[in-house]
Amino acid sequence: MSDKLLLEVENLQKHFPIRRGFLQKTVGYVKAVDGVSFTLNRGETLGVVGESGCGKTTVGRSLLRLIEPTGGKVTLHTETGKFNLLELNQTELKRLRPRMQMVFQDPMSSLNSRMTVGDIIAEPLVVNNICKGKELNDKIASLLEAVGLRANDTRRYPHAFSGGQRQRIGIARALALRPDLIVADEPVSALDVSVQAQILNLLQDLKSQYQLSYIFVAHDLGVVEHISDRVAVMYLGRIVEIGETRRLFTYPKHPYTEALLSAVPVADPRVQHSRQRIRLQGDVPSPANPPSGCHFHPRCRYAAEICKREVPLLREVAPNVFAACHLASELKLQGVELLHTAPQEGK
Repeated sequence: MSDKLLLEVENLQKHFPIRRGFLQKTVGYVKAVDGVSFTLNRGETLGVVGESGCGKTTVGRSLLRLIEPTGGKVTLHTETGKFNLLELNQTELKRLRPRMQMVFQDPMSSLNSRMTVGDIIAEPLVVNNICKGKELNDKIASLLEAVGLRANDTRRYPHAFSGGQRQRIGIARALALRPDLIVADEPVSALDVSVQAQILNLLQDLKSQYQLSYIFVAHDLGVVEHISDRVAVMYLGRIVEIGETRRLFTYPKHPYTEALLSAVPVADPRVQHSRQRIRLQGDVPSPANPPSGCHFHPRCRYAAEICKREVPLLREVAPNVFAACHLASELKLQGVELLHTAPQEGK
């Protein structure tokens, strides 16, 4: 296995029980995450995209065991060995917590409104016995300055800051323990467009400065293209395509990816006018009762009989591009020409 490998996820599942009746009997399950597998290298950003309800956030929370997964294997590679996070007890997991942190979507509800900014950032350092006294105060000031805030903001409360500034506080808290991995759950979706750019640039700067790896959950493909090295596209609890960002955007291999990319606006009006907009028919099926075979087949304009019967496996269909589609090798799908030079097909 590569020395660069940080995280290895195999067949991750999270099924929420459906309970009914006076005795709350379990009558079924919502398969929010249904067999997700991927790897993450050190220093890499993996974007996770898809429609609302596809399981993106649940994947991120399950990885860190903020919610307990139903099954699968999540292996964290460290200097001292490999650890399956899903098999660790709470004491063992606490020792690895500093290596994995999360930045939440809503920068207001994720911060305790009764605590000062200094106390919010100090909490993980105090809980893990990292430092105290003057060293602690210096560390807090350094973290605030690292995310673009003032060192004397420590005595202020979250309500005194704008949305972008609150998200910077959340990022500073995540950085406090010098993690290897940060799961960013739609960290810019609640912010104005101008502020989004500032936070994205900050995350990229911090990635280089602190040697971070990101799992970046989002629904905005423009944001994902800007920050990600690779992209995983999810649909109804499964990854349907994963690959290097430029190649995936330019030469999609799954019909669902093609449909998502068709909605991405292009700056050149002549190119935009000539593009075909793909409108998916019907609604997203219920994860409590997903379709047989390929989950996407009821909405896919290319669907064949095999798509209704057999579940497609995630397989390599182009160099470093994996797709869960029976017809991936036969279809020529429409992509998006990015601003930088696009890779050539087949290379």
